[in-house]
This record gives sequence, structure tokens and C-alpha cells, in this order.
Amino acid sequence: MSQIFKQKIQAIRAGSVPRVLDLFAGCGGISLGFQAAGFKISAAVEIDQFAAASHALNFFEKAEFEHHKVPIDITRTEPQELAEMLSLGPVERAIDVIIGGPPCQAFARVGRAKLREIDAHPEAYIHDPRGNLYLRYLAYVKAFKPIALLMENVPDMLNYGGHNIAEEVCETLSDLGYVSHYTLLNAVHYGVPEMRERMFLVAFAREINPTSFFPEPTNYHELPRGYEGTRQVALQTVIESSRTSIQETLFRENTSFIMPPEVSDDLPPAITAKEALEDLPPIFDHLSGNMKRGARRFDTFLPYPTTDFSKISEYAIKMRKWPGHENLLGISDHVIRYLPRDYDIFEKMNPGDQYPEAYSIALDMFHRELAELGKKGIDISEGSDAYTNLLKKIVPPYDPGKFPNKWRKMEPDQPARTLMAHLGKDSYSHIHYDSKQKRTISVREAARLQSFPDGFKFSGTMNPAFKQIGNAVPPLMSKALASNMLNEILRGDYNGKTGGQKTDAL
Repeated sequence: MSQIFKQKIQAIRAGSVPRVLDLFAGCGGISLGFQAAGFKISAAVEIDQFAAASHALNFFEKAEFEHHKVPIDITRTEPQELAEMLSLGPVERAIDVIIGGPPCQAFARVGRAKLREIDAHPEAYIHDPRGNLYLRYLAYVKAFKPIALLMENVPDMLNYGGHNIAEEVCETLSDLGYVSHYTLLNAVHYGVPEMRERMFLVAFAREINPTSFFPEPTNYHELPRGYEGTRQVALQTVIESSRTSIQETLFRENTSFIMPPEVSDDLPPAITAKEALEDLPPIFDHLSGNMKRGARRFDTFLPYPTTDFSKISEYAIKMRKWPGHENLLGISDHVIRYLPRDYDIFEKMNPGDQYPEAYSIALDMFHRELAELGKKGIDISEGSDAYTNLLKKIVPPYDPGKFPNKWRKMEPDQPARTLMAHLGKDSYSHIHYDSKQKRTISVREAARLQSFPDGFKFSGTMNPAFKQIGNAVPPLMSKALASNMLNEILRGDYNGKTGGQKTDAL
């Protein structure tokens, strides 16, 4: 394997563009970051039909689209089959880098011994009913022999029922000829207007002699207590002692975990929601009765309120001028949910308010309506059908004690909270900060908060698009990791020669 690694490294240092295979690709958040950093997206594996179509739409020419849009089940597709299906060439020489994030729900406590069995018996996991999809990721690594790889997932990967999957993956990769490390990074520290904590694992072939695995932060933001608490819980299986401060904790000597890079308060502040969204067209159609319930298609073009770049934020300019995904005139996926019961609640909520505050506002509205009806001589007694119907018309049905985080109104001067795949079902977690618009965020606004450029296209209608966005890795986060990885690959070779090539900043 060492000889294959050396040949691939030499080719890239001689000028070849590193070829990427994206596993569990989704719509392409990681792919987009790697493409922006100078990699070529050669292939992707994604089982969801809408996400697979989105990926093909954005990364392959029109003539290749039909070929690449087909959903692929990684549990039923061997690496050799994929290489033949997509005309990649000999498996061991087809790909330089593998990226992707196996779905978190697929994790299972299989243990170190069984993880290592993949080397001798990969066929045992082809149709594993427990869905250990990260084992399939490792099977593809073993077959394609990339010189570097990136794995992304939720922080719980470090403490899945007391089981540190990331650590065990690193041990398996060591057996396959890699040196690897993992850490926790937050997208808000890398120019993304969203607080999104994720585990990232980076591995290089030993022949690269890597010295840097993770990029330095570019933006400062003090994370809310809840995010720090989540990090502490995730790290419980990594931490050797029981001290409460991670920074003061002694770690096991044999761990592959690296402390997250320090975020200095001297850095530029994080991108805010207002900086990310302010230049997009306002939406008022839902308040004039021009909107109906049903699927939202991306067939209505809305021009930008201004095309004068001196009047919009640097972040907005970046989203409009992303190389290869430019969009300078307007957008067609600026669509929102039809939520007529809640518009007035949205308007009265303060930035940062969550569901308990929203519920209280709704109850006040309900009692005021009862009082107004009473003044008109309409007496509605509690327990009557009229009372129940009026309550349903005004007040959301959820218990505020059980669902405190179900709703949240965004703060214009802060980055957004984490966008989740649940956006595909509702978007109450991200109520627009502009009270005049009385709505939740649109598909394009969700994409902006995840750092998808305006020229990136999503397949399907509103709900599938929201789901794709919520599941994605923010492209700017991915680009920071990809740039760091490419610099390591180019930095020098096993003969000690150096290359000095650096990737450009987007």
C-alpha cells in the first residue's frame, strides 16, 4: 500500500488535482468546501434521491448529471461496483481523498476487535442489519486507498453509550497505514453564521508526515452554555480525570483526540444572522392571503433588492460570488412555510424568545380575543366547543414545559443556532428576527446560514430542500478543513523536499 500512497502523493505534488469520493454525501456541503479548496469531486455515494440529485446537479456537467444523480445504497454497493458504475478506473488508483459523515443513527457498539475484522472479512458487513455504516466507510477506505480522509459526525460519536467510536476508527485506520486525529470544532469559528458543533476526524497516509490536522479559527464567538455543556458530555469517554474543566484535564497518552484549536478574542467577530440575511428580498405574501398550504416549488424568481455590493455585507457578497456557483441577479428558492395561526405570535416575540414565551404570548392573545367577544355580547364558556375551537385557532398545542426549545426567534446581532434536519418537518427553531415579516426562515435563508452560496441548487420542493440543508456540513467549515489538508499534502514529501503551494482563500 505504501507504494500506491507514494505514487498518489507524487502525482498531486507534480500538479495533479486531488480526486475526491464523497460517501454519505447528502446534497454536497463537504464536497463544496473541498471543491472551493482546489479538489476535484469525482464521485459521490448518497441514498436519498433528492440529495443525490442535488449533488449531481451542482458538481457534474449536464452530460454527466443522469449518470451521477442515481441514489446509491452503500450497504449494497461494493467499491469495485461503484468504480465500474461511474467509470472511475482501477479502484486502488481512482481516488486520492475520501470524505463524508456516516449517519449518526447507524452507530452501534461493535468494539475494537470487530472493527479490525473489517480488514480480513469486509464482506461480513455488506448487509449488516444493525446498519453499522461507518464500517462501510472504512471498507471503502481499505479498497480505494486514499492518501487522506475526513470523517464528520455529531459530538455523540465520542460517547455513544460510553463507546468512543472515533477513537476506535483511528485505531483501525492505523492498521491500514494512516495517522489520524479527531477533535470538536464549531462552524461559527470558521466564518459560518451558525453555531454548529461537530466531530471531525482527519487522517493522512503516514508517508505525508503531517504536522497539522485542523485549521486555526478565523472568527471569535463565545458559545452559549448549552453548547459548552454538550461538548463536556461528548468528551466524557475521552477525559481521563473527572475534573470539570476540559482545559485542565489530563488525557490518556494513547488517545488520538486533539484539543480544539484555541479561539482568540482578537479574531474578527462571528458573522451574525443579520449580516447573512439582510440583503435577501423581504417576504410579505403570506400576510396578504396570497399563500396557500402545500408543496413549495422553486419556480418564482425574486430579484435582489440591490446589486450594489457597497450596500451589502462581505458575507452576502461571498454568497453571491462563490466561484463556480455565482448568482448575481436573484433567487428562486426563497420560499417559506404556511403558518397562519402563528404569524402574530412571531411578530410579538422578542429576539431570543423560545417556546414558553411564544406560548405565553398566544395565551394573552387568546384571552384578549375572549374579552373582545365578551364586549360584543358573545359569551364563550370554558369547556365549550366554541372555547376549544378558538383556543386551537390561536394557541399552539404543545406543552411549554416539555418543548421549551421547539421555537426560537433569531437574534439579528448573533449567529444562528444549529440548523437541524428537522427543518424538513417544521422551521419553528429559526423564526426570522424581522418582526414585520412575521415568519420562519426560507429555504434560501437556511442555505445562507449554512454558508451555501446562492448559486447552489437544491433538488425537490421545500421540505426535501430544508432536510438537505439541515443535514449538511457548512461548506465554509469544510473549506477550512480541506485547505488545511491540501496544504499538508503539498507541504513536503517523504524525501524531505518541500513544495510551498498554498490554497487560495474564498
